[in-house]
Amino acid sequence: MQPSLAGWWYGYVSLLMFQFILLRWYFRLCIWGRFLWQVSRLELSLVPTNPDHAGGLGFLSLIVPAFTPLLLAQGSLYAGMLANRIFFLGAKLPEFVSDLALWAAVFLVAVLGPFLVFMPQLWRAKRTGLLEYGVLAQRLVREFDHKWLRGGTAADEPLMGSGDIQSLADLANSFEVIRTMRPVPFTKETVLLFLVTTLVPVLPLTLTMVPMDELLRRLLGVLF
Repeated sequence: MQPSLAGWWYGYVSLLMFQFILLRWYFRLCIWGRFLWQVSRLELSLVPTNPDHAGGLGFLSLIVPAFTPLLLAQGSLYAGMLANRIFFLGAKLPEFVSDLALWAAVFLVAVLGPFLVFMPQLWRAKRTGLLEYGVLAQRLVREFDHKWLRGGTAADEPLMGSGDIQSLADLANSFEVIRTMRPVPFTKETVLLFLVTTLVPVLPLTLTMVPMDELLRRLLGVLF
């Protein structure tokens, strides 16, 4: 039970440095969440027709990759714990499927959860946009119908080259942007990227189920 020099170094240097850096990341995550909460308390001028489908807050999803080092480090730590159980206690990787799902869900909430503070304002902006642009669309289509189908225009006025149809199409596109507006500032692709980054350190453990030579043989069989 007497530690070697490597054991003393691990216990009093390496482990402490690792814990300090990891806790520093958690502290940053708390500061980031508090900052987003404070911003969400402001009266934001959200535009429902913004093409990012998030009222102008879509740029926030670009910040998620900044947490990649945290996800990789935490994933490596968890993969190491699973490897110890597999190699030294005889456990099998499928036994930890539910644990992996719960672990990924916890970090999904920890990183993406702070963005949910914008949901009330995004929902409000979407409802207001649907109402206002719905009234505008009703007015435009009535005028279009009256002008071109109910004799509201001169008989010799050409339909080709008229900007009325283009205006109708532009308003329809704007209304579709509002209808598909997301209640959160991140996309499904962001969630997928997050899950892939979180689970990448665990992938090498799949070799404990299928040997490398057999895996390569199956891969070559699929390719050739």
